[in-house]
Amino acid sequence: MGPGTAEPRGTLEAAPPPFARVAPALFLGNARAAGATDLLVRAGVTLCVNVSRQQPGPRAPGVAELRVPVFDDPAEDLLAHLEPTCAAIEAAARAGGACLVYCKNGRSRSAAICTAYLMRHRGLNLAHAFQKVKSARPVAEPNPGFWSQLQKYEQTLQAQGRLPGEPAAPSSEER
Repeated sequence: MGPGTAEPRGTLEAAPPPFARVAPALFLGNARAAGATDLLVRAGVTLCVNVSRQQPGPRAPGVAELRVPVFDDPAEDLLAHLEPTCAAIEAAARAGGACLVYCKNGRSRSAAICTAYLMRHRGLNLAHAFQKVKSARPVAEPNPGFWSQLQKYEQTLQAQGRLPGEPAAPSSEER
């Protein structure tokens, strides 16, 4: 092909960028992202949340790692890790840094963590939080087990008054 001619559609599939900004100070990506030292430094990343048992940690100097040791398996207990992980992400943001949350493909585990963070610290319900994650990284798709755990987490946050709940039934005074 000569200059100015396009590659036929479908012959080369562009790889998605290693990470995308979900919110100020929050990035979502795949395992390659942790090795993209220049990108991490430019994005101001100070914490990498590695949501895997096997993927390597970040290589950038001055970037801390929090490992959430779960496989992308619907039976894994991600729920137990949500509060401490969201707290660590928030601490990094409040300290002026940023956080990259990643797993092997940046699709299920890391997307679930980012969704939980947006619910817990940005006050978004599950649907809105996931919509924000999905718009930043279109391949995001938590597995059914993680989705179910996010629904439980949303209910917990609503019960604690940290998230607006579903509209309550009108009280007797309003009827």
